[in-house]
Amino acid sequence: MARLDRFSLLVPLLGFLVLVVLVKMGSASSQMYPNATEWPVTNDEGLYMAYQDGGKWVNWWARDRPGVFSFFTKVAAITDMSNIPESTEALNEALPVREPYWIREPDRFGRPGIRATWLGHASVLAEVDGVSILADPIFSERASLFQWAGPKRYRPPACTVSELPESLDAVVISHSHYDHLDYNSCMDLQRRYGDRLHWFVPSGIGGFLRDSIGVSAAQVHDMVWWEEETLPGTNVTVAFTPNNHWSRRGLMDENDDLWGSWSVLGPQNKFWFGGDTGYCDGFVQIGRKYGPFDLSAIPIGAYYPRWFMKWVHVDPSEAIMVHKDLMSKKSLGIHWGTFKLTKEYYLEPREAIQELAREDPLVGADAFQTVNIGETLEA
Repeated sequence: MARLDRFSLLVPLLGFLVLVVLVKMGSASSQMYPNATEWPVTNDEGLYMAYQDGGKWVNWWARDRPGVFSFFTKVAAITDMSNIPESTEALNEALPVREPYWIREPDRFGRPGIRATWLGHASVLAEVDGVSILADPIFSERASLFQWAGPKRYRPPACTVSELPESLDAVVISHSHYDHLDYNSCMDLQRRYGDRLHWFVPSGIGGFLRDSIGVSAAQVHDMVWWEEETLPGTNVTVAFTPNNHWSRRGLMDENDDLWGSWSVLGPQNKFWFGGDTGYCDGFVQIGRKYGPFDLSAIPIGAYYPRWFMKWVHVDPSEAIMVHKDLMSKKSLGIHWGTFKLTKEYYLEPREAIQELAREDPLVGADAFQTVNIGETLEA
């Protein structure tokens, strides 16, 4: 009986710890530059450079965001408007999951041009001038340290790792949160592709891939903002670029690893992957240096309540701003419709981005689109 009592106490404690790790929040940021009015560290080109304080990477843009205590004191008062249907039939109608085209027509994969297939959440398989790059892969049931607790899928992925194309070239990771850097998915990719796959990751994540996943050092590319590398054996450049976010996988490792976005620069086409981000003027710099982009994958979900989420998650109106800053010719909405991470209506990201794009004369409905999981947007 005593063991049962201890276990009953342990479960809510573990649940609380999981929530602390998973919820997109953070504590107070660095005070290194208390009087700065813009990003305080730049290079000779005036580009914003990632910097550290006491061994921790700093997000100056989110310096005033509320901390964990503020969130938990107000969370009970937040109205849950998600209204996710419980029935599979209703979800299948509202958010159908399609079989990716390469499963039926494998010979078409890797052809010239640029396209992106949404696999669910922020996971995207991009094809840029014959090179294939998988972004933020998560195929697991839960976005969590554990598969028995934490945010659970209400929509399945478009495919499994075993159903991905044989000719996959690279993976890019935006940051270390569990819904973007998934252990099981990384392990499955390593088992299938081994040293055929190159991993481009923010500074600090390379150690996780080498030590926990078994990726060889030669296949891991640890990068900081504005660093560029050519994907070996190709004429495609992969550049790590800024975004407005943070990192954590445990209770004590907040911002030990960097975060960012990815610019994939082919000889004919350019692709941008945003990962997970709040709005910032760093996107203007990316657009000026590397734009215009032919196709961009921009997050549009997980943004309510705004008083808390605005610091590190764009809403649809801000996603439109990112699209413009990047000078993106066509954009795909990602980071929605898969896991319940926040409390906006579950279809609102799609509905809002469609309306905003349609009504903006500088964008238009065709320029910023959403697709069903498994479908492909081509530019």
